[in-house]
Amino acid sequence: MAADSSAATARERVAALADERVDHRFKGLPPDADGLTVGELAAQRRNLFTDGFTTPVLALSAERLDHNLRLMETYAARHGLAFAPHGKTSMAPRLFQRQIEHGAWGITLAVPHQVRVARAFGVRRVFLANELTDPSALAWIAAELAADPEFRFVCYVDSVRGVGLMDAALRGTARPVDVVVELAAGEGARTGVRTEEECAAVADAVAAADTLRLVGVAGYEGEVPDADPGRVRAWLRRLVSLAVEFDKSERFSAADEIVVSAGGSAWFDAVADVFADVPALSRPVLKLLRSGAYVSHDDGHYSEVTPFTRVPEEGTLEPAFRLWAQVVSRPSADQAFANAGKRDAAYDLDLPVAQVVRRDGGERPADGVSVVKLSDQHAWLSTTGEADLGVGDWLGLGLSHPCTSFDKWQLIPLVEADGTVVEYIRTFF
Repeated sequence: MAADSSAATARERVAALADERVDHRFKGLPPDADGLTVGELAAQRRNLFTDGFTTPVLALSAERLDHNLRLMETYAARHGLAFAPHGKTSMAPRLFQRQIEHGAWGITLAVPHQVRVARAFGVRRVFLANELTDPSALAWIAAELAADPEFRFVCYVDSVRGVGLMDAALRGTARPVDVVVELAAGEGARTGVRTEEECAAVADAVAAADTLRLVGVAGYEGEVPDADPGRVRAWLRRLVSLAVEFDKSERFSAADEIVVSAGGSAWFDAVADVFADVPALSRPVLKLLRSGAYVSHDDGHYSEVTPFTRVPEEGTLEPAFRLWAQVVSRPSADQAFANAGKRDAAYDLDLPVAQVVRRDGGERPADGVSVVKLSDQHAWLSTTGEADLGVGDWLGLGLSHPCTSFDKWQLIPLVEADGTVVEYIRTFF
């Protein structure tokens, strides 16, 4: 299949999401929209605040999303990096498509189910930042590779046993599976090979398996223990040195290019700095950055550790999510409750932040209001004397850690600054 034909097919599959019917499955949408297609509802350009949406409802800013997409596109280009944003952050085919339209090499994912979603919507390049030893999943990957010559799939290996399990599951398949040796971020970190000697043993095991092809090295610097700029850069230099040593020993002899990959959303400035010094190797080098949380950013964890805070001349990511809840109880002068809780808001790192209050069409800062606890369906609010907050008010909440915001909402309104909903983002978790 030609590349332009494949791209057209991907666009058609994403566009077909507009044909899905709106019903009770999708939180926050207007009850009177039941039976409309998503495309028909979007064409009505309803207002989030006045046209029937119910609380709680999660909104994604159209302007801020566009800003973040453009910023990371130019950042990657400026630093000579290929970009495969981690799609587990959103699991939204429309966002996959927009990221690829903004120059992404492909999409990074974590588990086989996510790869199936990506392939269902025509994603041609997938980096699986995980080990894969499940025979059923490997058989499916092999079938995808055999059916589509343009499909590029790369995944981690981090043990000789894992290589053996992959090889056994893939015997007789048409194309070898491309793998990269994962270097662990340190003792006590997550997955990955702990020493360079063990990395060499894993690479030797790959070389002995006709079903696999070693194409590079990779890892995740966000797991570096007690991470700071010095420790992160030291680990990244180890990763680059591993690639250099593997190349000297001709371990990449079967590869067309050498993949060197890292990059979460907290230290991609360090990745850019160290990868800029990757020496010339025997084959072209694909310097692959995998940061994913940028697409929506957040009002908590990543806003505090973003590389753009350390290097402000590079630009600024903007938090694109806002969760709207309604005040349903005001039992005392220092306490109130809103109707959004753990089932609606990301809370694995930080609690939501009260930002704005809407009443009678007006919007003002949520002064004196803070979220102190979440129940399943309630936000516990502490209020001070300056808080002008009453039952029925809409409360706009900023969210931390976008990875666990997308997975709570299957259809997310994309909203312009005046409240007009212009599109709906379908997610698949």
